[in-house]
Amino acid sequence: MPGASTGKIPRSDVSSNGRRPGSDADMKPHVICHIVASVDGRILASRWRPEGVGAGLFERLHERLGGEAWLVGRVTGQEYAKSEPYPAHTDRTYPREPWFARRDAGAWGVVLDAHGKIAWGRSDIGGDPIVAVLTEQVSDAHLAGLRKDGVSYVFAGARALDLGLALEILNRELGVERLLLEGGGGANGAFLRAGLVDEISLVICPAVDGAKGAPSVFDSSDADAGRAAPVRAMTLASSQVLEGGAVWLRYRLHNG
Repeated sequence: MPGASTGKIPRSDVSSNGRRPGSDADMKPHVICHIVASVDGRILASRWRPEGVGAGLFERLHERLGGEAWLVGRVTGQEYAKSEPYPAHTDRTYPREPWFARRDAGAWGVVLDAHGKIAWGRSDIGGDPIVAVLTEQVSDAHLAGLRKDGVSYVFAGARALDLGLALEILNRELGVERLLLEGGGGANGAFLRAGLVDEISLVICPAVDGAKGAPSVFDSSDADAGRAAPVRAMTLASSQVLEGGAVWLRYRLHNG
């Protein structure tokens, strides 16, 4: 599972759709945005002062929250890649339909990669099989590389990722009913603005970043800077003081 990252999703990579018109709401997993931040809302822990605050908290609470899958954006996913770029050409043509190297997993590691930029060189992250979420524009050569690495993939849009559709596919194909959205700030922000986040699990650590340039819990591209999230209300579900003075807040979101 990942920690915090700087990952931002370009506006052109994600559609504005949330729950798609006519879609079955039961097909969408319950989405919990799980993130650890400084008191000034920054998520790049290497910049925090004092140093070393909150070490291990993210992973321990991830295990407590559970779920059939966790999801991150491309930049966060890239941090786990081990391969040189895949070959640029293949003689094969692959249908633009879901492909799974396996269907048995305790949890899935889902990575948004609209244009097929990540060459994995591995099939799992921490034992969780990888599922890449792609657009139909991704090349056959990249699909061949994913298959060779044993990385499953699904398509969620022709030219831009439809995040609501991606969630529906994960539910339908893999039975994902509870998904942890874990950054970076760009991915978190995209799901929030699409009205797809049901709950926020926010750990505030006794540390500060104190400078410009670090990603925040929910971030956006410049194109989305003025676009508000459709959050009507937030209800505090629980609060807990953790070791070292960190505070764990859980909020239910009411979107619409």
